[in-house]
Order: sequence, then C-alpha cells, then structure tokens
Amino acid sequence: MIIGLTGGIASGKSLLADYMGGWDLPIIDADAIAREVVEPGKPAYEEIKDFFGNDVFHEDGTLDRKALGSVIFGDKEKRNRLNNITHPAIHDEMMKKKEALMKEGNQTLIFDIPLLVENGRMNTVDRVLLAYVSEDVQLKRLMERDGSSKEEATERIRSQMPLKEKKDYADAVVDNNGSRGDSKTQLLHILTAWGVKVDD
Repeated sequence: MIIGLTGGIASGKSLLADYMGGWDLPIIDADAIAREVVEPGKPAYEEIKDFFGNDVFHEDGTLDRKALGSVIFGDKEKRNRLNNITHPAIHDEMMKKKEALMKEGNQTLIFDIPLLVENGRMNTVDRVLLAYVSEDVQLKRLMERDGSSKEEATERIRSQMPLKEKKDYADAVVDNNGSRGDSKTQLLHILTAWGVKVDD
C-alpha cells in the first residue's frame, strides 16, 4: 500500500513523517527528490538553465533557489514552466524509488508530497493521510518557527490550498492541534485500521 502523506506549511507533516520513519516505514520524500533532480548534470538542471538563464544559479553552478523563487513568485507563466520541467522528473524518480523498495519486499510505503492534492498526484497513492491544524495554530507555529511577521506568515499560508479544503480529499486526518503524543496516538490508530504493522 502507498500512503500519500500531505499537509500544509507548519501543519505537523514532518512530525508524522518522523514517527513513521521511526517505525521503519520507508518514506519517499518529494521535497528531497525535488532538490536532487536539479543538481548539476541532471536533465531538469539543463532545462532550467536554458529557460531561466544564469541569473538563477550560484557562481559554483548550483541552483540558487531563492533567486529562482523570486523570479517565479509573481509570474504564473514562469512558475508553470518550472513545474513542467521539474514535476515529471520528480515523479519519475519517485516511481523508480518505489519500484526498488517494493522489490525489497516492503508492503507499505509513504509518499511524502506537500502538494499531493494541488498537483493531482492522488492517483499515485492508495490512501491520503492529511496532517491538519486550525488556521490560527498554523499561523502561530509558522511565526514561531521562522521568526516571520504575521503578514509574511499569512501570505505564505494563503499561497497554499487551505487545509480545511484538503480534508475533502483525505482518507484520514491527524489533528495536530494538540500535543505530540496526541498526534502519535491518532497516527497509530489510523495505520492500525489500515492494516499497517507498526512496532511502537
């Protein structure tokens, strides 16, 4: 079974991933793969260079994520172009890792994909697990975590699909508004209900 773990910024998704990793469930992390596919020499790297030019690269040739982010932030066309370059590469790499892990005999895999719903990737997983917090908790935690102002944090949260909307797409929801122990208990219940063997 492939479980798609998703959430939003400061929603506690990493906490759930840490628990599942600690229980020896293999995790394929879309964000980590997104960094791998734009390393020098990779096809996506060359495509980004061709389209965006040298301004979005550091002097050592590595991708300058901050510069690229500011280029695409207010430009939907360029953002779509970047997505069209990187998303297929990320998808292919995730599928390769999935095949390798399945061959090793793993019964359950976790796809950690923040934009699972937004990018229409739900067809790649069997179950969708959502890390959820209320908007006020999300805002408070993001401000504390990044030291950002209320305005900055609000803007970042609003740039994503609201978590309460994502609930409609989830097969199960872990409510992370409470304590870590509470989140862990909920997660264990969900995995057990789905027939996933966990050694806690």
